[in-house]
Amino acid sequence: MNSILVAEQITKQFGPHFALKNVSLEIPANSIYGLLGPNGAGKTTLIRIINQITYPDSGRVFFNGQPLKAEHISQIGYLPEERGLYKSMKVGEQVLYLAQLKGLSKEEAKKRLRFWFERLEIGDWWNKKIQELSKGMAQKIQFIVTVLHEPKLLIFDEPFSGFDPINANIIKEEILQLKERGTSIIFSTHRMESVEELCEYIALLHNAEKILDGKLSDIKKQYKNNIYTVGMAIQEGETFLKELTEKFQITSSAFNRKEAQLQFQIQLPTEDTRPLLTHLSSKGTVHNFVETIPSASDIFIKTVQSKSVYE
Repeated sequence: MNSILVAEQITKQFGPHFALKNVSLEIPANSIYGLLGPNGAGKTTLIRIINQITYPDSGRVFFNGQPLKAEHISQIGYLPEERGLYKSMKVGEQVLYLAQLKGLSKEEAKKRLRFWFERLEIGDWWNKKIQELSKGMAQKIQFIVTVLHEPKLLIFDEPFSGFDPINANIIKEEILQLKERGTSIIFSTHRMESVEELCEYIALLHNAEKILDGKLSDIKKQYKNNIYTVGMAIQEGETFLKELTEKFQITSSAFNRKEAQLQFQIQLPTEDTRPLLTHLSSKGTVHNFVETIPSASDIFIKTVQSKSVYE
């Protein structure tokens, strides 16, 4: 697997407190990688190490196959959860200043800024001061500054904070477009619906340790528990449901006597659904029989809670 970033056995302590303990990650190139975990899990510390804001006590980080060095920072874009814009400066002055700090000439910066300001429909903001903008408006400016120098790796920490649903969707589409153009992205968030929509891979940190990682679709398969949602037409639905309850675990059910429609969730002891489907078909007409795959949120909660029980 071609990886943009590899972290090997990263440990970081602050006094007696472990912020990270032997954490290893491999971020595939041209992917969106979700870095997840409860507050205090170690996500921000790991992001700061990647950005060389702080350094690990032990372990190594590789960027594009090379040991992470100071010169690599120009190839990384970081949007922190706590924004860093100068409130009294005008938007245009500030973005030009920050673009030049990232190594762009003034002319190239203006050219790229013109593209992004038009794309996000904010051309009339150039002479506004940051303090005149709403949190969401300022967030758009911060997003542009983060991606302007076209880094190979982008790190977004809660990128949708402050956005209404419409603007959150606009930024989501821009993130997907960046990925399509070859950018690798680390995406840290507590919004599990965003993880479902964007992330191909995830890692879950808890109490300074990595407790889960891999391709999200593979992890979902590992966590599925043979629960199926069934809808069928049957006359004696209540009687049939009672019969099923004696043999299987029924997690929810509803029967419409007037329409003779039965809906229920059933957990099977094995992955073999054929005997049940045959039995259901002999009793009525099966309209739907769909496996319930756990969501990223389900997996997050279950994994963290199970880990906490044994600590």
